[in-house]
Amino acid sequence: MLSYLHGFHSGNHADVLKHTVLTAILARLIAKDKPLRYIDTHAGAGGYDLNTPAAQKNREHAAGIGRIWLAPDAPPAVARLLELAYRYNGEGPLRRYPGSPWLAHESLRAEDRLQLFELHPAEYRRLANDFARARNVRVLHEDGLKGCIGLVPPPERRGVLLIDPSYERTEEQREVIDAAVKAHQRFATGVIAIWYPIIDRYAADKFERALRAKGLTPFSTYELCVAKAERDRGLFGSGMFVVNPPWQLDDELAVALPWLAKELDRDGAANWRCESTAR
Repeated sequence: MLSYLHGFHSGNHADVLKHTVLTAILARLIAKDKPLRYIDTHAGAGGYDLNTPAAQKNREHAAGIGRIWLAPDAPPAVARLLELAYRYNGEGPLRRYPGSPWLAHESLRAEDRLQLFELHPAEYRRLANDFARARNVRVLHEDGLKGCIGLVPPPERRGVLLIDPSYERTEEQREVIDAAVKAHQRFATGVIAIWYPIIDRYAADKFERALRAKGLTPFSTYELCVAKAERDRGLFGSGMFVVNPPWQLDDELAVALPWLAKELDRDGAANWRCESTAR
């Protein structure tokens, strides 16, 4: 199914959480003077215009990135994301927000390589156009959950695999777990970052238990919920599972997540979680 378009949701609280974690991971990995590979299974477009009818329909960005835009006291992990978002937006009020591919490309170095998967024809064309002149980026019009397996381990022997589907299909959780296990078997030292939505608390917890049961360690969970869990409320939170989290990532996000919970809170019930297995 190719009905999902991220332009309706760009810059929302889930994007803020995902991109805070992603850019924090990349910042820690490039601290070492060795090249790495970035693989994105569901890249979407390079970035989004927040003035389009899609973005304006529910104005999800207003309750996400819009709430912290120009925040003077953002902790380092959030400040890093904001600095990149300001660069993408340009001077003036908030009107554009970057996607994961652009954030990764700007976070990495010329010697690093990016491989971006996108199946949706329109999103693929936009993505390919955005990176047409980037020599270190390859855009693939393929199923990322299947295609990523053959790309690991990368020649660099260092890398990040971002798995970020829409979860519109009931079987996608199973497919994500299968892809993560296969990737980990082939590339045991690689960082695997898996985004997940929280619409149903029970379903999200079940997904986490199923993934943890596969024995992918070390394993961290970073979660942000901006409202009380209620039936039929829609997306009230999201999280990132990270296999092989870089050193001190937990410490940085344990400062960023409570700040985000406070700033993005909707009803006084916002909460966060930062849990890791022992190394």
